[in-house]
Amino acid sequence: MTPPTTPLLDTVHLPEDLRQLDESQLRQLAEELRKETIDAVSVTGGHLGAGLGVVELTVALHYIFNTPDDRVVWDVGHQAYPHKILTGRRDRIRTLRQGGGLSGFTKRAESEYDPFGTAHSSTSISASLGMAVARDLDHRDNNVIAVIGDGAMSAGMAYEAMNNAGAMDKRLIVILNDNDMSIAPPVGAMSAYLARSITGPTYMTVRRRGKRLTAHLPKQVDRFITRWVEHMRGFVTGGTLFEELGFYYVGPIDGHNFDHLLPVLRNVRDAKEGPILVHVVTRKGKGYEPAEKSNDKYHGVSKFNVVTGEQAKGAAKAPSYTRVFADSLVEEARKDDKVCAVTAAMPSGTGLDVFGKEFPDRMFDVGIAEQHGVTFAAGLATEGYKPFAAIYSTFLQRGYDQVVHDVAIQSLPVRFAIDRAGLVGADGPTHAGAFDVAYLGCLPGFVIMAAADEAELKHMVATAVTIDDRPSAVRYPRGEGTGVTMPQAGVPLEIGRGRVVREGGKVAILSFGTRLGEALKAADELASFGLPATVADARFAKPLDHDLIRLLAAHHEVLVTVEEGAIGGFGSQVLQFLAEDGQLDSDLKVRSMVLPDIFIDQDSPAAMYARAGLDGPGITAKVLEALGRDIANETTQLA
Repeated sequence: MTPPTTPLLDTVHLPEDLRQLDESQLRQLAEELRKETIDAVSVTGGHLGAGLGVVELTVALHYIFNTPDDRVVWDVGHQAYPHKILTGRRDRIRTLRQGGGLSGFTKRAESEYDPFGTAHSSTSISASLGMAVARDLDHRDNNVIAVIGDGAMSAGMAYEAMNNAGAMDKRLIVILNDNDMSIAPPVGAMSAYLARSITGPTYMTVRRRGKRLTAHLPKQVDRFITRWVEHMRGFVTGGTLFEELGFYYVGPIDGHNFDHLLPVLRNVRDAKEGPILVHVVTRKGKGYEPAEKSNDKYHGVSKFNVVTGEQAKGAAKAPSYTRVFADSLVEEARKDDKVCAVTAAMPSGTGLDVFGKEFPDRMFDVGIAEQHGVTFAAGLATEGYKPFAAIYSTFLQRGYDQVVHDVAIQSLPVRFAIDRAGLVGADGPTHAGAFDVAYLGCLPGFVIMAAADEAELKHMVATAVTIDDRPSAVRYPRGEGTGVTMPQAGVPLEIGRGRVVREGGKVAILSFGTRLGEALKAADELASFGLPATVADARFAKPLDHDLIRLLAAHHEVLVTVEEGAIGGFGSQVLQFLAEDGQLDSDLKVRSMVLPDIFIDQDSPAAMYARAGLDGPGITAKVLEALGRDIANETTQLA
């Protein structure tokens, strides 16, 4: 009996091992790498389709380039799971997105093979250009490669970087991973032949000599000849847009064919030209039938059965906040034909795919372009429409200048639906919605709401529809609601008015957002210690409910504010008011509970909030600390 052969992947611990293989072995290695990626993500959940599409490209890059000396920047980092397996992290790949495990994105602190953290889209070319400039200033000779997906090319930042790179004429390689089309005839043998030819040493030498010759001609003539040559080449091979930006365009080539990939990558590595764009066509979800057949190509998945592709689904206790927002917006749009929705390439993530099915003419997906999306919504608002810009908190940061300049200064009634508020679990610190209350709360005129539960969210969507003289925002977390009874219809709330949920004694807890449930748990525990607590739901961070805050300050010894955000948010607004109102001159003890001044790594949301001290026990401990009492002693006495 022939003994079983050792899988090639077992012999590859780092890219230097990969480079010892014969080219004929790379196809087998790629298949093993694809299988390992599928198996790992089936255990952890995460982003699958994008990674499957770049397996061959990942192998080819590490085979041709001398990583980590040659820098490879993956944009967006969720296509980098195969890269992680090949760069010394295979033994930890089943800890992806888990507490204490590997990040779901590239991360500098994790590996020297991750030269830049790219959890947000469209940053790779800018970062890579910076690295290329630093290389030249240091008189080094390494390569810098940015791998950017076609979706990320919808963001203006990518074109800003390309325009700058073309003007600087720096040696830089950009690989455009085009996974939005199938492998079609243009990506066949002729295209591969042309790509090899125009990146080969003979053509490149002629091109350089031609440039030197025309450089002696008058500038207008030189420019005309150069443009004519590049236009003719672009007519044959495509890529005229990139040529106009100053890039030498190569492609398109089949990103799953090593016979096409390897010679082209070798040629651009050795060309010492700059900048070059290599157009590689791949198939998202490649090699895994359930992913290839899925509409989203298994972009993001929960744990799943490898054989069937069926994803694990827990028993739903309540609808998700995202779905409640979407359904509520649909209900409002049925009543008001001015209600419309804007998303930045996240129709399903924000729930707006539901809105789009019923109101396709009032649903606008602007691509990965939050800046444009915000100002586009502002333009709608100037004409009397009621745009809801549904954008994750972490992504809204990318459009902040537009929020300030194009919306807030003009008091335009754009309604921001801020999904993923607070800590988000497996996606970690890059996707946490920690800062929106602080960065919106400092803007004059804004109305800022946070839903304590899904019923409140329904009312807040209805409230936002009525706010037609200034911008507003409603924030809500990822995941399931609390299971409260849902109202038949959303009822607009009185702007700037909170509510008292439970009456108590010397302690008051003022919650903003979904920490209300944990505040009530803390109140239960405090009651067992003989400290019945008042619990209030602020509802609004701006405008504040001054009457409610005065009431709590006047009748309680301790006032604790609780929120799912960073310092500078709701608690800071409350403290500013109390100071100006003279309330801090009394014996009132005020404490503000916010996220700690660190970036919290991925874990379950419950574990992350426990670490942050923003759960029931943490709130209890903060109250007792303010009273000069210790929770350990209280527990002992209770026993």
